[in-house]
Amino acid sequence: MSIPFGVKIPFVDHLGFSLEVFEGGRSELHFAPRPEHLNSFDVTHGGAVMTFLDVVMATAARSVDPGFGVVTIEMKTSFMRPAIARSGQHLVGQGLLQHRTKSMAFTEARIYDDQGQLCAMATGTFKYVPHRETLPTATD
Repeated sequence: MSIPFGVKIPFVDHLGFSLEVFEGGRSELHFAPRPEHLNSFDVTHGGAVMTFLDVVMATAARSVDPGFGVVTIEMKTSFMRPAIARSGQHLVGQGLLQHRTKSMAFTEARIYDDQGQLCAMATGTFKYVPHRETLPTATD
């Protein structure tokens, strides 16, 4: 049973990520890539993997203060092997908040295939921001 993200993220809904762990600077998400998420080699497209890494890190950053959102400031990604999830399986993303200041989060994430092999990893920096509902509008 997945955990609600707490905010509506249409692109995440479209990709079908599920949130499994969301606590204390840690996150775990699952991703079952569909045929439209593959590249010409029939493995998960690097852009889909990078999006997954980004969301895994952002979720780890948000897990310590769900009242705030985060926006990506920078991200570095390394790909080790193709990210493959066979039929009925999923990729697993694990995120960790390494350090936090009042306004910034420094994170890392790892993506594992359905055999438990490390496929990709990333580090990222995020800025904490109020959720969109609390941001001033042009009419305020």
